[in-house]
Amino acid sequence: MARFDLTDFEWGVIQPLLPTKVRGVKRVDDRRVLNGIFWRLRTGAPWADIPARHGPRTPCVNCFNRWRRAGHSAHILHAVSEAYHGDIQMIDASSFRVHHHAANGQKNISDPVAWVAQAAG
Repeated sequence: MARFDLTDFEWGVIQPLLPTKVRGVKRVDDRRVLNGIFWRLRTGAPWADIPARHGPRTPCVNCFNRWRRAGHSAHILHAVSEAYHGDIQMIDASSFRVHHHAANGQKNISDPVAWVAQAAG
């Protein structure tokens, strides 16, 4: 088990929430798929970069999209939070790489409203 893979406790909470009526292709290991989805969401890497231990990327992408549209993702996150009695925190952040010259440069702050008013006058 990798560092951020689902624990047995978490899997026990999530497994009953997953859809069981599946048509078409033979069902894959949901735990492995979820670990792949969570790896991708945690790292922000492209779907194509999901490690081989999570299986092919196609089931991860398909399940993520299908479960998100059906509302299963929200139920899963809510159930895990409840299982930990609300003692779980999730942070969503974005980071952008800035050119090293731009990081400490002088900022040219202008008021866009004043700029538009000057152009109109």
